[in-house]
Amino acid sequence: MDIQLHYVEKGSGPPLLLLHGNGENSDYFCRQIDYFQEAFHVYAPDTRGHGKSPRGTAPFTLEQFALDLKDFMDEKGIGKADILGFSDGANIALLFALKNPGRVRRLILNGADLFPKGVKRSVQIPIIIGYGIVSFLSLFSKKAIPKKEMLGLMVTQPCIAPGELASLNMPVLVIAGTKDMIRLSHTQLIARSIPGSKLAILEGDHFIASKKWEAFNRSVDAFFTERK
Repeated sequence: MDIQLHYVEKGSGPPLLLLHGNGENSDYFCRQIDYFQEAFHVYAPDTRGHGKSPRGTAPFTLEQFALDLKDFMDEKGIGKADILGFSDGANIALLFALKNPGRVRRLILNGADLFPKGVKRSVQIPIIIGYGIVSFLSLFSKKAIPKKEMLGLMVTQPCIAPGELASLNMPVLVIAGTKDMIRLSHTQLIARSIPGSKLAILEGDHFIASKKWEAFNRSVDAFFTERK
């Protein structure tokens, strides 16, 4: 890895990795870190170019972030872990699990999408317009490049075929909000494509782990209890 990821580490027990979403950092999971540190050794890294983690020189892609996660686990001596990802963090977790199934004990995908059209048009269209604007501005100002890269993740990625999910053999919880920015039909497609996965739709929007953290944590905890 060409960089060192910044991370928060708390608790003791089996490893649990928390992967935040686009433009965020490990602070997003403050309620989960406090809750799950009682039973887990929690690691919450900042993704490359997010929070306190440097951008580095490698490509700014979800695939690279999945490689960074593998390097992070190797560096910390984590052979196998439970992984909970939110939004782009869920997409990173999914890409990682597809490439490294033996490294994932249980997988929680919160607000994941397999491709950009899984996002509701009312949300995606402003992102596409914003991406076009900052792409133009980046031709004249280097200050616009980080914003272009960040929005670019949501406009062009991920690109996962539903059929690929059939290879996942670890316990998986697919979880989203009733008013999520991810289409309900798309969340259902993800759950349907993963053998034996559990689907949970909680009251709330895309940010249920932050806004409805008590219900979210209970749902994740119940999944951990069921799938030991």
